[in-house]
Amino acid sequence: MAKGAFFTERAFRFLKELAANNTREWFAENKARYEEDLKVPALRFIEAFAGPLADISPHFHAGPRSLFRIHRDTRFSKDKSPYKTHVGVQFRHDRSKDVHAPGYYFHLEPGSCFVALGMWHPEPAALRRVRDRIAEEGTEWRRAIDDSRMRKTFELEGDRLSRVPKGFPADHPMAEDLKWKDFIAVRRVPQTFVTDPGLPGELAGLYGRGTPLMKFLCSAVQVPF
Repeated sequence: MAKGAFFTERAFRFLKELAANNTREWFAENKARYEEDLKVPALRFIEAFAGPLADISPHFHAGPRSLFRIHRDTRFSKDKSPYKTHVGVQFRHDRSKDVHAPGYYFHLEPGSCFVALGMWHPEPAALRRVRDRIAEEGTEWRRAIDDSRMRKTFELEGDRLSRVPKGFPADHPMAEDLKWKDFIAVRRVPQTFVTDPGLPGELAGLYGRGTPLMKFLCSAVQVPF
């Protein structure tokens, strides 16, 4: 492994073993590995990423709270496994504590690492604001998602309605775009992307290409970009 890398293959090895032994007893016995191979490197990476993130936008925060907890919330889930088998990092807008607001996300999981940005499951009022903006400013929306650098880097993903949402005519020119329930741009990356010592700069480069979409979403929900 190249000197200076934030994450090593040990991080992915731990997550694989956790997936096969997802119990409180196993985690307690291996908590030191989690701290050394995942939590500490993640916090070190987040600290290093604060500068590159600020260059993209001064309104998104990189700090200890950017790292999601490894513990799962099992209160409303049939799956009672106590731990997540991935690591999630989210850089949230400084005007919102809501994980569903516009933001940047980084996902580490064996065989399924990805970079994402946008809005995932926005609350109803925010969802309506985005749809209204798409309906009223269709050209602006298409310009954002059809930007050449954006298109070459990301794919739009997320849940969609089968019909045009209530409040909009079925034959609206932006009918297909209005069906989105999420506004997420995603790029799958290999594990070597995560273990590269140049991770902060590489990640910032990807996020920067999604700026047209992020600017649109922030404007729609009336927060600065």
